[in-house]
Amino acid sequence: MDRTTQVIGQSNVFLETLERASRAAALDRPVLVIGERGTGKELVAERLHRLSPRWDQPLVIMNCAALPETLIEAELFGHEAGAFTGATKSRVGRFEEAHGGTLFLDELGTLSMGAQERLLRAVEYGEITRIGSSRPLRVDVRIVAATNENLPDKVARNQFRADLLDRLSFEVVTLPPLRARPGDVLVLAEHFGRRMASEMGRDDWPGFGPEAVAALVAYPWPGNVRELRNVVERAVYRWEQAGPIEAIEFDPFHSPYRPGATVAPAPAAPAHEAPVPAPAAIEDETGEGPSDFKTKIAKFERDLLTRALSEHRFNQRATAEALGLSYDQLRHALKRHGLIAAG
Repeated sequence: MDRTTQVIGQSNVFLETLERASRAAALDRPVLVIGERGTGKELVAERLHRLSPRWDQPLVIMNCAALPETLIEAELFGHEAGAFTGATKSRVGRFEEAHGGTLFLDELGTLSMGAQERLLRAVEYGEITRIGSSRPLRVDVRIVAATNENLPDKVARNQFRADLLDRLSFEVVTLPPLRARPGDVLVLAEHFGRRMASEMGRDDWPGFGPEAVAALVAYPWPGNVRELRNVVERAVYRWEQAGPIEAIEFDPFHSPYRPGATVAPAPAAPAHEAPVPAPAAIEDETGEGPSDFKTKIAKFERDLLTRALSEHRFNQRATAEALGLSYDQLRHALKRHGLIAAG
């Protein structure tokens, strides 16, 4: 199985996790990989396989959440012809496919209790039985499982078998979320950016400007590395100007026109008079506004820009659109108020 995505990072917490996985790889024991969505659990599972003595044997992957409960056991253990409606011929399961190699069970926490019981026997005794058959088959398979759930909590709620968890957790590798490894954000962004630029046939990689760098570092990344890759690749393909990339959009669904968005149009001011800000909006925190009218207006404008930048995650193009300004007008206003490096 070839990969275009690599395990990349230089932060201590990330390197320590990889070291633990690498040490466990050499032992022919089950490993449980735990982490939030997008942290790279499948890549670590592949690393465990490639560094093990089984590296030249099959690595079979099964997403336990991708199949209905009625088909999971047939997918894992196979079935004989006529075992159930639609089973017109015999079929080997994932255990038989992985014989001699590694079976990676993703989303382990979604397995039904019945499937857990049969999985326990397969792990404990190295035997499986196809559905519709009475003859057990010997299999030599190493199990690597992954989940983003708290399995001990599920055991306490009688939603997961304690004996199966004990059997699979010889070693537990917990992947840190991206927010716990901030030093890796720019390393990963540079990697994904260069790769996307190459994919689009761009010879020169312009890199990220200071505003884009600040935004990337400040963002909490709830979707972890997967979200970072999408954000960076989207920024690269949308950027059509010369020079470093400055526009970063974290929410691809952001639009005043998306279904469900309720954006009331602002009433147009009469041509002969300028809109006047409400007095409460231009007062400072003590309730006493500045004595000079121009100072009040400047303070109100600066506060408006600051709030708008924060609400739009310091994406200047989105901020300009929300304020009804062009990008150049917004940049000029930010420079005027010393906010050009905001974000």
